[in-house]
This record gives sequence, C-alpha cells and structure tokens, in this order.
Amino acid sequence: MNEFFATGMGTAVLVAAQTLLLVGFVMLSMLFLVYGDRKIWAAVQMRRGPNVVGPWGLLQTVADAAKYVFKEIVIPAGADRPVFFLAPMLSFVLALMAWAVIPFDDGWVLANINVAILFVFAMSSLEVYGVIMGGWASNSKYPFLGSLRSAAQMISYEVSLGLIIIGIILSTGSMNLSAIVAAQDGNLGLFNWYWLPHLPMVALFFISALAETNRPPFDLPEAESELVAGFMVEYSSTPFLLFMAGEYIAIYLMCALMSLLFFGGWLSPIPGLPDGWWWMIAKMAFFFFLFAMVKAITPRYRYDQLMRIGWKVFLPLSLAWVVIVAFLAKFEVFGGFWARWTIGG
Repeated sequence: MNEFFATGMGTAVLVAAQTLLLVGFVMLSMLFLVYGDRKIWAAVQMRRGPNVVGPWGLLQTVADAAKYVFKEIVIPAGADRPVFFLAPMLSFVLALMAWAVIPFDDGWVLANINVAILFVFAMSSLEVYGVIMGGWASNSKYPFLGSLRSAAQMISYEVSLGLIIIGIILSTGSMNLSAIVAAQDGNLGLFNWYWLPHLPMVALFFISALAETNRPPFDLPEAESELVAGFMVEYSSTPFLLFMAGEYIAIYLMCALMSLLFFGGWLSPIPGLPDGWWWMIAKMAFFFFLFAMVKAITPRYRYDQLMRIGWKVFLPLSLAWVVIVAFLAKFEVFGGFWARWTIGG
C-alpha cells in the first residue's frame, strides 16, 4: 500500500480523497451553520425558529437545499446566459478553494504552502468577480447596482484586512498559517496568542470580516429595503443556492482565519491540556456565534456610513498599526513580545 501511494497515481488518489474529505466537512458544517444562524436569530427575537423538519428542526436546512435544487431555474429574457450561470459557480468554487490552505491541526492541511495568506486573499479577491458577473449578466438595473455596491464594499474592507494581517506577518516572519499558529505556542496558554499583542486589531478584523462577507449590519449589497435582494435578485433555484452557499463558506473561512491568526488555532487555551483539532473547531463555532449575534442585534448601516468607516477610520488605523508593529518587532520591545521570529516562531 505504501508503495502505491509513493507513485503518481497513488498521490493523485490520496489528494483526491483529502480534497473530498475537506469539501465534505465544509458542506456538512454549512448545514449546521445555517441552522445555528436561524436558531440564534430566533432566540434573540424570542421565537422558536426551525423546529418541525427532523428532530429539533435539524433537517430544515436539508429540506431547504432540496427545495432549491428541484425548483425551476428562471432566466431573465435579456440575460447573458453563459455569464449568468458562471457567476454563482465562480463564487461557490472560489470560496471552497480558499480552504485548501487552512490547517486544522499540526500537519492537517491540504496544501501547506509558504504563501498561504496570499492564496486566501487571492481567492477572496476573485470572489468579487462572481458578484459583478451575476449583477451584470442579469440585465437588470437593481442587480447591477447591488453588484457595484458589493464590489466597492469588498475591495474597501480587503485593504483593512490585508494591513491587519501584515502586522501578524511582521510578528511571525512567515505567511504560512501553521507557522503563525506555532509562533503563538507557549507556556502561558491563551496569553501567548496574538490577540494580546495585536489587541487593537482584533475588533477591526472582526468588523472588516463582517463587511467583507456582506453580513449585517453591512449587508448593503443585499439590502431588501433598497435593492429588493441585491445582486442575486434575478436568481432562483440552484444558482441562488450556490450564491448563498458561497457566502456562508466565506463567513466560515473568516471564522477560521480569526482562530488561526489571533487565537492560536488548534492550541489549547489552558497549559497542560492537549492541543488538537477540536480546539480549532470550537473556536470557529464561537466566532460564527458572534457573527450570528451581530446579525440579530444590530441595525443596518447606510452605505455612505459603511464606506466612511472603511476608508476614513479602518484604513488609517490599520496602516498606523503596521508601522507601530514594525517598530516594536524591530527593537524587540518586551523581550520580543511582537517579534516571535526571534524566539522560535
């Protein structure tokens, strides 16, 4: 068996199996994420939420997905048909591809590349094209306006996210996500993690992630009160399902990035307890809970407020933080608190 996996065919089979396992995990997680999102929202509004289909309503998301799959696909008369169908597929596939470099434990990663952060940002940036293509191909002004809003919003907050992550890279000396987690390992448990030295940027990263993934209170591209349903208003059935699935997969990806970059990934928060993938899953679930709570309790921003925060508040703050971290890391302030590459990171 080992000889077979050493061959080219064996390697291809092994990579295909690992890819299917990763895709299966992400898609299965998405079913529970949608269920949890709806349950949390219902609890805040003091109602029951999904509770009929399956025990405790657990199969409601499966029923909704089946409904979308079997519904008729309605295509607008003047739509650009190839681009119309390519857009949701692009959004869904690119969101999945970013997971190829996400480690769940030491060595538990599909592609352990040294430029993992660049790969994630490349996939996130390309997702903008799926949104723009969907709005343009529908041949309707409302979706087109929604797609332009979404593109401007996603690009604006990607700048802030990138600058915040540059601070992490300066502290670690690496763009490999596993190396970033290793740099947070230590005898102090959760106090070794990057949330402490990079504390001001944790909140900025979380809020920027909300805007990047079009989550409330920054869901302006899909604002029903203004644009009917944003860039996907002309979509139905499976294409609409692909757009929605891509959005939830991107949200879960941001939860994974927060866990890896600031909260130690698979590392145990308490010294003495074993590290493992279960810590990574628990942290991702906790951050998704925060995403869901923000959706349930915050009112929607106006578009001008959203762009003002991105360009006039978050951009200067994140840029200033890069300069501050570069200074602190260079001179190894507090014994290398911001320079983990000097202490084995």
